[in-house]
Amino acid sequence: MADIPQQAKEQLSNLRKKIDEIDETIVKLLNERAKLAKEVGHIKKQYNLPIYVPSREQEIFERLMKLNEKYGEFPTDFIKPVFREIISACRSTEEDIKVAYLGPRATFTHQASLEFFGQAVEHIPVSTIKDVFEEILKGKVDYGVVPVENTIEGVVNYTLDMFIDYDLKITGEVILQISLHLMGINPNLNEIQRVYSHRHALAECRDWLQKNLPNAQLIDTESTAKAAEMAKDDFEAVAIASKAAADIYGLHIIEEKIDKHPNNYTRFLVIGKDFAKPTGNDKTTFIFSVKNEVGALYKTLEPLYKNQINMTKIESRPSKKEAWDYIFFTDIEGHIEDEKVQKALNELKNISPFFKILGSYPKAR
Repeated sequence: MADIPQQAKEQLSNLRKKIDEIDETIVKLLNERAKLAKEVGHIKKQYNLPIYVPSREQEIFERLMKLNEKYGEFPTDFIKPVFREIISACRSTEEDIKVAYLGPRATFTHQASLEFFGQAVEHIPVSTIKDVFEEILKGKVDYGVVPVENTIEGVVNYTLDMFIDYDLKITGEVILQISLHLMGINPNLNEIQRVYSHRHALAECRDWLQKNLPNAQLIDTESTAKAAEMAKDDFEAVAIASKAAADIYGLHIIEEKIDKHPNNYTRFLVIGKDFAKPTGNDKTTFIFSVKNEVGALYKTLEPLYKNQINMTKIESRPSKKEAWDYIFFTDIEGHIEDEKVQKALNELKNISPFFKILGSYPKAR
């Protein structure tokens, strides 16, 4: 390696000294921020106010990303991840927050939980989507994260059904791009007899599997992370899962990104006991039923049109109360505290035999 010229050494030394000084300032300011956060926590506890306020965090992210655009050196896309962890760590000085998610570790739901809450909360894996709802209802955790739909495979019906049975609220959403990789302890595909993964992942990778492992048995597991956990002890098997799963379970990635769709995204819902406050860029989710008559669905949804509210999604599910009776899950733009949203939903409620607001919450970026 060539010697570094003296002039370059001096320039690097000066720049590194300035970086060290800035780092020291950042650490000092982080501690000042944590101190203020702790004082905020004391006031919240004194007046029995919620520690976690999604609307406030969303407001911080939006303001800081906009502020960063004035300077142009630090990538704006990294402002939210950096400050998510700062906020998460500061929040931990106020109170320990517990979040249940569909486990085990390294599922995409786990990643969604980390994406939303950061590292400095207690992420607790549970076995089923129902368990997530149960843990919140019993007060064992503060929030939960559950998958609700995928751009390729559609909705997670079980999640929708849970909202009929449980009186919990949607307080946020996370949208993750899903990239699937083939992994195992044996890199020789000729010796592979079994492929473990979640049914959505198996469907997404069907073309690659038919071409490269046409004789392998496809085994459905409860999650992609569970598939990785099973594959780590099976020399004749591979799993389809995330890179995080490969790291956690010590698997070799044999083939990267074997899913067929580049635009594969999953939407996750964050659930809790309370409504989130408005941010100005919100979404409201509600469920309703219709009367058994001609044009019933059109008449029920007419208040949305009259009040110029954009409906972004509607999904039907059997009510399970009687044959051919359906519940409609609906997303609209706006917050329940918005005047026109409130007016429209009150009208809709008066028309519908069954109506329930599931939550108003910040839209995912």
